[in-house]
Amino acid sequence: MRQLILDTETTGLNAKTGDRLLEIGCVELVNRRLTGNNLHFYINPERDSDPGALAVHGLTTEFLSDKPKFAEIAEELREYCRGAEIIIHNAAFDLGFLDMEFGRLGWPPFMQHCASLIDTLMLAREMFPGRRNSLDALCERLGVNNAHRTLHGALLDAELLADVYLAMTRGQESLVIDTNDGDEGEAGVHRERISLSQFNLPVIAAATEEIAMHDDVLNGIDKGMKGTCVWRKEPAPPEGDASPAA
Repeated sequence: MRQLILDTETTGLNAKTGDRLLEIGCVELVNRRLTGNNLHFYINPERDSDPGALAVHGLTTEFLSDKPKFAEIAEELREYCRGAEIIIHNAAFDLGFLDMEFGRLGWPPFMQHCASLIDTLMLAREMFPGRRNSLDALCERLGVNNAHRTLHGALLDAELLADVYLAMTRGQESLVIDTNDGDEGEAGVHRERISLSQFNLPVIAAATEEIAMHDDVLNGIDKGMKGTCVWRKEPAPPEGDASPAA
């Protein structure tokens, strides 16, 4: 399965009042493995950023002035994302800007070109109700190193979100159990199953001496309870397995 973790940076908070995209970052996962086939654009938004947004992403009008406009990168973005499952943190925000930009080109909304959507903010709220679920909070909770994140950046945030998503949805991928992983046991964590049919597992029968020792233990339990312990009782056959009467 092909999944794309997507993040954007914008000139402000509201696409409906004229704010624009100025950075897009996508990280590709195939069968839950990072491929390195990522996509990243700086975009000339054709306007200044609001002071609050500029303080978050640090991308100045001067820096973006020679970057391509959205219309120049739109086709490459659409083809890269076509048919993939899209993973976004707080999807309504990013999709609002993408839909606005696609609408300017006369295209259908962004998700009509993709297979499905996972909003990791909604997922985190189900897994960790009542707790802070920002990207930074999830990185801290799930052990994802974000020490290098001094400013927001679309590609950097997408890379961090990829690690967060994998940590939130991981199952037991080996036969080793990590007893120090506290979040793995929280309600709502999706656990994957693995098939042992791929392994050639040896069958080791008990030795005669071991069987005798086992019987001695059961004899002691029988004597103590003055009856027959449950370990001596044969399980009842499933319904329908009883032999027909002669």
